[in-house]
Amino acid sequence: MKKTVFLILTFFALLTTLFSCKDQETYAEMKDKEKKAISAFINDNDIVGPITVISESQFYANDTITDTARNEYVLFEEDGIYLQIMRKGEGRTMKEMAMDQPDSTITKNILCRFVEYDIESEDTTCTNIIYPSIVDKMLVKYSQYSQSYSASYTEGYMYTKYNSSSVPSGWMKPLNYIRLTKDAGKIAKIRMIVPHSSGTSNASGYVLPFFYEISYQLGR
Repeated sequence: MKKTVFLILTFFALLTTLFSCKDQETYAEMKDKEKKAISAFINDNDIVGPITVISESQFYANDTITDTARNEYVLFEEDGIYLQIMRKGEGRTMKEMAMDQPDSTITKNILCRFVEYDIESEDTTCTNIIYPSIVDKMLVKYSQYSQSYSASYTEGYMYTKYNSSSVPSGWMKPLNYIRLTKDAGKIAKIRMIVPHSSGTSNASGYVLPFFYEISYQLGR
């Protein structure tokens, strides 16, 4: 009798395991789902409307400008980020500022106002634009030698929501092309689609693509 009960329990445990494995998506399946979600967003969305994708060569040939009248976004093949520069801003790029330093390295406080939108769930997941006086602050370092950025949140909604000071590489991507100023009326503003590999730890863990609208202002 005990042997029969054991066999029955083993059989049901095996069935549960099989169904559980069947329900779990593989990483490849999640990436494919992400790719389809991004493609659908580009073709039709209620946030910014249909997007015109241009190549990097077109982007550089046009002096790193995207035509907002055509809702252009440049696709960076290396990381899959789609970027639209709404306003390049006034002032100087971090690269230009670093050239003034003896060691060609510069560290700056940057203030950001943003909207974060989950493309798959079609929902705004984080924003600080509701309160104009509130900004997210990040400390950004640029090295001319390695031509790379590193950054950390020092305060703000992203820091609180994700309980991490780590800044997604996607947020640093626009710094290659925008100019920074303290003048609130002349700051840079961008929109971009960020795949999980360049997003937050949450996006990376769940393989989720996000849309961002972000302004960058030079802090004190």
